[in-house]
Amino acid sequence: MAPGLLKVLRETGPDYVLVDGALAECDRVGDGRADCSTKHERHGVNVQVITDPAGRTLWLSPALPGRTHDLTAARTHKIIRICERQGVPVLADMAYIGAGEWVTTPKRRPPQGELTTTGRTVNRALSAARVPVERGIARLKSWRIFRRARCSPNRMTSIAKVVLTLERHR
Repeated sequence: MAPGLLKVLRETGPDYVLVDGALAECDRVGDGRADCSTKHERHGVNVQVITDPAGRTLWLSPALPGRTHDLTAARTHKIIRICERQGVPVLADMAYIGAGEWVTTPKRRPPQGELTTTGRTVNRALSAARVPVERGIARLKSWRIFRRARCSPNRMTSIAKVVLTLERHR
């Protein structure tokens, strides 16, 4: 019953969407090293979370191994391409730098330099606009299955679909 990203964007018609990746931890090892996130130093799967500006979870991606980088996961699930074709801008964090002109990301500090006052102000404004996606991820982490799943990482895609369906009908 969980809808796809294209269907969700057509139904809701948001002005823009917020995207971020979340690690759903698993205590069982599915594919060995691929499921181990080097950033979090834990086993799990990478789930891309898309919310609207109000913080409602619009879509959860199928699970990829925990080692998958957020930008790679977004490209794998064609999130950026679908949003661009639907005319929906994307706000993201620094993990998505290089995703293209349709994705707004913070400015990077130049090597051996500092950001300008304008650059810092833009980054602050973008961080403030991204608060709803962080709240959406925190809400997903309130589901115990996302904090510590006691099942195979291979089953996390179907679990994410169930949680998405329940969240949408709340």
